[in-house]
Formats: sequence, structure tokens, C-alpha cells
Amino acid sequence: MVSMIDATLIPWLLAGIPLLGAALSPAFWAHPHRLMAWSVGACAVSLASVAGFAGYLAAPPEGLLLLVLLPLTAGVSLLGQPHHRDHRASWVLTLVFLSLGLGALTSQPVVGTLFLMAIHGFVIVLLYRHHTPLWPISWWGLGAYTLGALCLLLTLVAAPPLSSMAALLACTILLPVVPFHDGHLTALTRLPGNLPSFMVLLFPALGLHSLAPLAATLPDPVVWMMSFLALAGTIYGAIKALAQSRVRLLLAYSSLSFFSMLWWCVVTTRSATPRAALFVGAVGLVMCGLLLAWQIIRTRYGDDVDPQAISGLASTMPQYAVLLSLLALAAMGLPPFGVFAGFMGLLLSSTAAFSAGIIVLVCAWLAASWYILDLVQRLLFGTRRADLRYADLLQTELAALVIVVLTLLALGVAPISLFGPDRTTAATGADSEPAGANSGSLVWNR
Repeated sequence: MVSMIDATLIPWLLAGIPLLGAALSPAFWAHPHRLMAWSVGACAVSLASVAGFAGYLAAPPEGLLLLVLLPLTAGVSLLGQPHHRDHRASWVLTLVFLSLGLGALTSQPVVGTLFLMAIHGFVIVLLYRHHTPLWPISWWGLGAYTLGALCLLLTLVAAPPLSSMAALLACTILLPVVPFHDGHLTALTRLPGNLPSFMVLLFPALGLHSLAPLAATLPDPVVWMMSFLALAGTIYGAIKALAQSRVRLLLAYSSLSFFSMLWWCVVTTRSATPRAALFVGAVGLVMCGLLLAWQIIRTRYGDDVDPQAISGLASTMPQYAVLLSLLALAAMGLPPFGVFAGFMGLLLSSTAAFSAGIIVLVCAWLAASWYILDLVQRLLFGTRRADLRYADLLQTELAALVIVVLTLLALGVAPISLFGPDRTTAATGADSEPAGANSGSLVWNR
């Protein structure tokens, strides 16, 4: 069947399946349970189509792992949400964002940029329209995504080196790094429904995909600047996470710290490999799981409830306690989960074998263990409160968290060769250059 389809049509087919699901969703609008089932089914069909056609796509430098994880994460983010009428719009928007994300990952650069601009436009509108007294409108977040859209436009109309600088700046907003991280924080705290648990993977995946062709072309001054910003973001994110009482902000700053680690590894090696994709996919997926786990608490006890007011879940919600503990172990970077495999792969492939940068990364890693364990301890242990109604996981919530844990385990034990060829070319001496360095000098200095 594939031989009968023009290869150029495959990106449009992959993007069209979830978009068709979104277009037909009004037929189920009056029945939230049916709409939820339809949306999850559309994600499952999208995942099957990606698995079927991935072998016929040209593999980017980072491989095709993120392409597979996007529909999986979208489906999981839907499955773990309560069947509430107020969340219907976010379910449909999940399919729309999935469509645009798949299009951006598989299309040619110009078309992919248009898909990215559409994603920015939707996010800007959502952030402007959706805010609450607890989470007021964030003009810094709106400004970040507006800047990202303008940078993407510049990549289409401007000549190098302006277009190259604009492309790099757009990457810093999607794959967050200080000081362009406000968009990331805003998306994870203010987008409605299940969207934050999907966007925590979608945006970094798109950012890494956009960064991959730029990585080998970065001139030395840009490498030094981005390395400094990456280390600063790693420290800043860890410190801010340690100081947070709001769980969603804690997870947002934690992911900022992790993604800043990735920035340091990519710019110092001047390459974005399947190891980088594994790290992004694992971090995004574990943050998706933790956001879903917190959404379960919010559903039972109110929006943005203080975790210090909840205790004793280990004895009253055993299924929840086990899965939350496994997610916490994965987020702390312990084997055999995917975050550990991705992080160790990046460190072992780094050309900076031992440096102050690696010390910073390890310290931030240890800090993550502290605030993740503290969150788990506050929720699971302590005295059971007589005034609270305890109810363990629903079947859909259980299925969503189990899928996340099993996927993280699979990412941790699978050989890296399954995710794509490693095209890293390590610089071994003063005269060595990373692959594409000569062409990069033309891109930035033309």
C-alpha cells in the first residue's frame, strides 16, 4: 500500500488523521464520554499510522522516536483526564495540536515552519482567553510565544545570518532556556484541561527538531553564550523548583532545569542525536505522568490544592501511591527508566569529559531528587485526614499512568540503535570540526 502512495504525501497523511478526528468531533459534542473515546481512538489510529509509515520517512538527525511518542502522549493526556463537559474543547484542541506537531516534524522546512507558526498562533489565543484568579494572564508568556512566531516568520523572509539567529531564538522558546522560558512556564500552568500534560512533550520535541540542523552550524561565540545560558537555566530551574509550593510550577521549573541540561550537551557537542531525543522524550513523558497524577488530586480536592493539605494517600489510595512512586523514581533519573538512559547517554557522548558544566548538571540532578521526594513524601505519607474523601484511581486514570510507566521503562532498557543512527562526530583535537561546520560558517557569516 505504501508503494502506491507518494512519499511526499505521507506527512500530510500523518497530520490529516488527527485533524480529521478533530473535524468530526462535533458529532459527539453532546456526549462527553463518547467524545473522549473518539479523541483517544483518533490518537491510537494516529500512533498506528506513525508506526506504519515511519520507515518511509527520511530520518532527521535526532531520529524518529519523538514522532512516535507524540500520539502516545496525546492519547495518555486525554485518557487520564476526567470526563467533564468543560474539558471538551481541550480534547479537540489536543487533536489539532497533534496534527500540527506531526506536520512540523515530518514536512519540509518551509512547510514545517508554517505548522510551527500555526501552533504559536493557537497557543497565543488560548493563553489570552484562558486565565483564572489563581492563574492570571501572563503577559511575559504571551510575549514569548509572540516573539517565537515573529522569529519563525523571519526565518522565511530574511537572509542569513539574521534568519539563522531568528531560528535559534525560536528554538529557545520551544525548548526552554533562560531567559526565554516564560512561555514554557505559562503553557504548563495556564493552558486548559489536559493540554499542559501534552505540551510538556510537544514543545520541547519541536524545539529539538528545529535545533538539530542548526547545532552543527553554531559559531564559537554562540556556543559559548548558549552554554552559559544552559548552565544558568539548569541552576535557576532547580533553585526555583526547590522553593515552589504549587505543584504545577514545581514541575514546570523542574522540566526547565532538565531541558537546560540538554541545551548544554547539544551545543557543546554541536549535535542533536537520538540520545538527545531519548532524553527529551523521557523527560517530557515523565512530566506528563506527574502532571496527570497531580490532575487526579486536583479533580478530587479542588483546583491547585496545597499538597501540604493532603496526606495519607499511601494507605488510602494504594494504586495511586505505587504509580506516583514509580514516576518519582523515573523523574529522579534512577535506572532502569528512560530519563536515566537519556542523561547517561548524553554525558557519555559529550566531548567535555569532565568540566564545571558537568558538575553543575550533577548538582541540579541531585536537587531534583530532593524536591521530587519531598513532594511524594507530603502526598503519600502522614496521617489520614478524617474530613477528606479518599478514592483510588478510576480505570482510565490507572490505564494512563500505567502506560506512562511502562513506556518509560521501555525507553530505559531498549538499545539506542532502535531510535535511529547516531551521527555524532566528536571533536578530538584542535583541528577537528563537527559535521557540517564548514556549511555552518556559511550560514552564519554569509
